[in-house]
Amino acid sequence: MILIKVTIQFFQHIWSLIIQYFHQQSHTKQPIPLSVNYHLTRACNYRCKFCFHTSLTNDRLPLDEAKRGIRLLQQAGTKKINFSGGEPFLIEQGRYVGELTRFAKEECQMATSIVSNGSLISENWFIKYSKYLDILAISCDSFDDECNRQAGRTNGYETHSQIGHVRRVRHLCEQYNVIFKINSVIHKYNYEEEMIDAIEELEPVRWKVFQCLLIEGENMGGDNNLRDARQLVISDQQFQEFCQRHKHLKCFVPESNLAMRNSYLILDENMRFLDCTKGRKDPSPSILDVGVEAALDRSGFDEAMFFQRGGEYKWTKEAVDLNDW
Repeated sequence: MILIKVTIQFFQHIWSLIIQYFHQQSHTKQPIPLSVNYHLTRACNYRCKFCFHTSLTNDRLPLDEAKRGIRLLQQAGTKKINFSGGEPFLIEQGRYVGELTRFAKEECQMATSIVSNGSLISENWFIKYSKYLDILAISCDSFDDECNRQAGRTNGYETHSQIGHVRRVRHLCEQYNVIFKINSVIHKYNYEEEMIDAIEELEPVRWKVFQCLLIEGENMGGDNNLRDARQLVISDQQFQEFCQRHKHLKCFVPESNLAMRNSYLILDENMRFLDCTKGRKDPSPSILDVGVEAALDRSGFDEAMFFQRGGEYKWTKEAVDLNDW
């Protein structure tokens, strides 16, 4: 009887260890980097006062190294890559981002998107690269040119019209079968603006609305910050008021500061994940040096928040009915 009792206790202990092991595994399992935002350059031709990825460096990876990084992401499970900046089309008149888009789509079978201010995008670029691009997001925070100039969404010329760029690129997206998206940052100068008519006219498939965000080392003023967005910040209540007025629009996708800080996988110009959870950008080692898995441990990424904010949606133009345009 004693032997049986000891044997039972032994197996109970082993079973307890097994349960504990799988419990730990389930809680430490690393998320799959389904969607990654690659800020391939910090250089930009605009002067947005609220920018939280400013031109602190002129770094940019050689094309082959950037492709190697994209391949590593694919092998780690990435299904969508978004190219951003800075301004992606500032490099080689868009050839650099075009070739990366081609590689991600053709060689890695990823959904592809680009975020741009639209000012440098030409029809020739669409002719060459549009078939590799699923989504093009154009940044436009106001449908009043003076408001855009006031916030720095301009190249500095008096004749500049961000709204004109939005309309031009929207037409190119329709002509060349690319999903058209608008990104807007809501701040002190535009949170009371009614944008319903303009959005209904432009008919973006997705309208992403961000609350103006402060990031230490980027846009909080002082010696180490190139921008000072402190005077543009709005309260959570003011952001919610804007959202309430526009939430009935089918394309409307709001994003608070909390969601922005920890629900994105962001790679900088050297392919380092940026952890923004502490209100600053703490870089991981580059995925080119240590691999995706090791770098991901330093990303601060909240996978649950990613899904909660609707980070996974119809990423490809084949999945979206563009005939409605």
